[in-house]
Amino acid sequence: MTSYAAEAFFDLGAFAHRDLFAGQSMVWEGLAALKTFMGAATYQELPPWLPRAVPLTATVVCLDGRCLSAQGYTIDYGDATKGKLAVVKDGQRLEGASVIMAGAVLVGEHFRIGRGVLVESGAFLQGPVILGDQTVVRQGAYLRGYCLVGQRCVVGHVTEVKHAIFLDDAKAGHFAYLGDSILGNGVNLGAGTKLANLRFVGGEVQVKTDAGSLTTGLKKMGAILGDRVQTGCNSVTNPGTLLGKDSLVLPCVTVRSGYHPPHSVIK
Repeated sequence: MTSYAAEAFFDLGAFAHRDLFAGQSMVWEGLAALKTFMGAATYQELPPWLPRAVPLTATVVCLDGRCLSAQGYTIDYGDATKGKLAVVKDGQRLEGASVIMAGAVLVGEHFRIGRGVLVESGAFLQGPVILGDQTVVRQGAYLRGYCLVGQRCVVGHVTEVKHAIFLDDAKAGHFAYLGDSILGNGVNLGAGTKLANLRFVGGEVQVKTDAGSLTTGLKKMGAILGDRVQTGCNSVTNPGTLLGKDSLVLPCVTVRSGYHPPHSVIK
């Protein structure tokens, strides 16, 4: 295993989509493979009566691959990431039921929604999108396609995600931008974090290391954050940033591109 392999950044043992990284020597190869991987995935068959590309006029409950009108159900909007979203029918809790609130917008056909997921009103989801169990997509979130999200994650208020991967328990709670990026297990982005993905002067994104620059083959690549990395509010990463496990980025800091080893403190 090299310092730049996926296993150096993430514990993949419990991640449902770990096969995305199989056989790769560099962690960013997961981004290069994402479209093919999601293109081969299976998705739920959404009912024809469910509106597309316009706000839902009524809340929808999804369970065991089916989506039904929430009329007649009682919903307790507890913290879904802690399993406290509760859908009740005739006095019985429907274990694993997910909720898409009225006002959410779905574009396209390729959606897989896990168990106990909450998609709040005002969220905009453009497929393909995969949401793992007990994940929350908050009001105003914008998922722009090829978004692979693990379990117990948060895609937050006015957070934009495009061609990106969340491992389990990753959270981008408020006003974030994630383009062509990967968040490891337990990553938490402070409000206003921006993971920039495109060089000003164009061309391929390089990853700078002490031994020289490594080629990625990618024209767009944001940041790859190892397990339990935390960023402070209003921090920014430059294209081609790799943060090793348990690193910290202080508030209002701009992180230079390149590889930063585990336990880095960037200030």
